[in-house]
Amino acid sequence: MVRTVMDSTNPSTPRRWTLDDIALQHELEQFLYDEAALLDDRKFEDWYALLADDLEYWMPVRANLMPRDESGEFSKIGDVALFDEDKELMGQRVRKLYTGFAWSEQPQSRTRHLIANVRVLDHISAAEYKVASNFIVYRARLARDEDVWAGWREDVLRKVNGSWLIARRHIFLDQVSLGSKNLSIFF
Repeated sequence: MVRTVMDSTNPSTPRRWTLDDIALQHELEQFLYDEAALLDDRKFEDWYALLADDLEYWMPVRANLMPRDESGEFSKIGDVALFDEDKELMGQRVRKLYTGFAWSEQPQSRTRHLIANVRVLDHISAAEYKVASNFIVYRARLARDEDVWAGWREDVLRKVNGSWLIARRHIFLDQVSLGSKNLSIFF
């Protein structure tokens, strides 16, 4: 069955929503909300289980450019990035959190992931959807360390054996300069 998705280039274009579309939208939103709860509850091993074996987890560097040059404001894949990781590297990061030697997480960060404006952008294959969402991530550490990151994510979510997995996550921060002492959390 072929699904129609919203025309992201013109959101005012009327769209015919089917019950299947509404059910899919709800299912994907709930997956992203549940994923955020795992991170905020520090259930990192459970969160890691949501990552596909061929995961691409990438956060480019952003630059301030003139309006005519905005198409180049983010670094490209293969260039410098804040994150450019696969499932193996993510696994190392998760395991390190449980060793007591992750100095940037001693004591652990307290996070709150707020996910909003979830949109299905594309039906890639029978089991894969490209999904965009906006986020605000708040982190508190120690007595006075606080960070707030805002931006949007473009995910490829894949259904495998009846469960959703994150096959790709591209994270685009609104900030250009980060005042954070580290980026030791997951987005």
